Amino acid sequence: MKLDVEVKLNLRDKEVQKEVRDATRKALKDVTTDIAQDVIHGSPHVTGNNMRMIAYEIEGGGVITVEGDTSGIGTKELESAVCSTSGYGGYLETGTSKMPARPYFKPALDKNMKNLPREIKANLT
Repeated sequence: MKLDVEVKLNLRDKEVQKEVRDATRKALKDVTTDIAQDVIHGSPHVTGNNMRMIAYEIEGGGVITVEGDTSGIGTKELESAVCSTSGYGGYLETGTSKMPARPYFKPALDKNMKNLPREIKANLT
C-alpha cells in the first residue's frame, strides 16, 4: 500500500508554503505510523511471522505547487508506504482459491486515512 500526498496552494508566501509542507509531512508520518500499528495488530496470525514482517517508511520533501508557478518548493512528492515483507501478506489480505480473504490493510487504511486532514490542521496551529 502506497500513499502519495500532493498539496496545491494558491499562496504566494514561501514561509507559509513551508509551514504547510512541514505540517503535511508530520501529519503523514503520524497517520502512516497509526496505519502500520493497526496493520500489525490486525494481521491474521498463527505463527506471528507476517505480523513481524510489517514495514513502513515516509519519504520525500513534499511538492507544493503555487497557482501559476510550477516549480514547487520540494524536490520529491511526499509519500509513505506500509507493506508486508513476509511474501504472503497480500494473499492474507485478498485471499486465494483455497483461503478466504482476511483483510487487515484496508480496515487500517479506512480507519486512519480520514484523520490526515485533521492532523495537518492540528500541525498548523
